Amino acid sequence: MNKGSDRQFSQLLAFIGDEMEFESGFYNDAYLDRRITARMRRTDTETYRAYKQLLQRDEGEREQLLDSLSINVTGFFRNPEAWEALRPVLRELTEENRRVRLWSAPSADGREPYSAAMLALDDPEIDARRVEITGTDINADILREARRATYETSQTTDIAEELEPLEDYAEYIEQDANTFRVRDHVTDMVTFEQHDLIRGDPKRDFDLVFCRNLLIYIDSEYKVPIFETIRGSLREGGYLMIGMTETLPTECRDSFEPVDKQHRIYRRV
Repeated sequence: MNKGSDRQFSQLLAFIGDEMEFESGFYNDAYLDRRITARMRRTDTETYRAYKQLLQRDEGEREQLLDSLSINVTGFFRNPEAWEALRPVLRELTEENRRVRLWSAPSADGREPYSAAMLALDDPEIDARRVEITGTDINADILREARRATYETSQTTDIAEELEPLEDYAEYIEQDANTFRVRDHVTDMVTFEQHDLIRGDPKRDFDLVFCRNLLIYIDSEYKVPIFETIRGSLREGGYLMIGMTETLPTECRDSFEPVDKQHRIYRRV
């Protein structure tokens, strides 16, 4: 598939930025090209130039592309061993007899923050009554999905398999054939809001921030601003968890000390 020149690709990205208000400059080109090429295949479009022309005339395809470009790869208890490593952190935090605030950023369709809520409820040594969770994402559509808290098993997603870390997920999830709905006592622990992790202001006084599997898609120059936002959002001694294949930028390593390096859990210093 000869998609055209680098110049055509740059012109396509400029159109996406100017006309579709998507900040393509934040993401690395390899990630953008993969997502755009997938849409080109779906629409039988051969070149970047032809795909740009399609976007100019087809509002539906613009929406499909924006949905594809949003980073919404997620799952319940993604990397289960990392969630196991998180148990002692939540136990310690809730032992302190105060409200414990968690932030999932980006939260995508809500499965990560709901996993945190279920982990807290499922562990007798974690006082789930003290835990409140905020999920944020830049994509308003995916946040609507998160609030619905309803998920379907499909060819690519086995929800029951994702929930295997729980001894009995029926306590937290209502199942009807291939449809899984998170029960109210879990969703009550989580609130969602729109937030831009790169350009948005820091939040305040969080005890634990999840920022997992975002950095692998982000252009290197924007990683430091993300960690500055996270650091400003954590109380002193608060925890950060990143993705299993991710690393802290060199410039930020003085701000965080490893608690569990294998599972990418750090503490703000």
